[in-house]
Amino acid sequence: MDELDLLKKEWQSREQELPTLSYNDIYKMLLKKSSSIVKWIFYISIAELLFWTLLAFVMPESSEEVVDGMGMHTAMIIINIVHYLIFISFIYYFYKNYKSIQVTDSVKQLMKNILKTRKTVKYFVMYNVGASALMLIGFNIYYYLNKHRLFEVMSGEFGWGNTQLTEDKFITVFFLAQLIMGVVILGLLLLFYRILYGILLRRLKRNYSELKKMEV
Repeated sequence: MDELDLLKKEWQSREQELPTLSYNDIYKMLLKKSSSIVKWIFYISIAELLFWTLLAFVMPESSEEVVDGMGMHTAMIIINIVHYLIFISFIYYFYKNYKSIQVTDSVKQLMKNILKTRKTVKYFVMYNVGASALMLIGFNIYYYLNKHRLFEVMSGEFGWGNTQLTEDKFITVFFLAQLIMGVVILGLLLLFYRILYGILLRRLKRNYSELKKMEV
């Protein structure tokens, strides 16, 4: 139970002792809470961008050499540029939503801003999960279509050519590992968004419901 619910419950139980909560008091509290939630969404999106950027710097060199060996260096640069541009665009919209809520001066407008923020977050989550899934699928299709080259690159990079692992066995093991890794990555990504952004969106939805009651 949050601060607003506690106050309302207290006022209801002590109606004779405390003054009635005014329309303006409730609105100011909901405005403050909504602004704080959207600010956290903005901060978390920046932290997420920094996390993925730092992760790219700590990736082993062997991964980059495999990408180069498969002739995907230029494609990876283009994909990363497009991804970062879209990601930064979402951060910009989160910032705009935060500033819009800060200067909101009516219940109706605050409700519109909350709905707009929720919609932006949902599109953001859909983009990140969808883009990750498409990249995993796209890369693995490319790898499969060039599986002979993939075997040669991996054999040279990791010394698999010195083992008894045949090309057919390698292809089976590699794509099975890719499938498991892809499911795990997408699952963790969905779990992260569901827990973190899900909590914030539910709080915004609760604020929206309170505002809707005020409009009646």
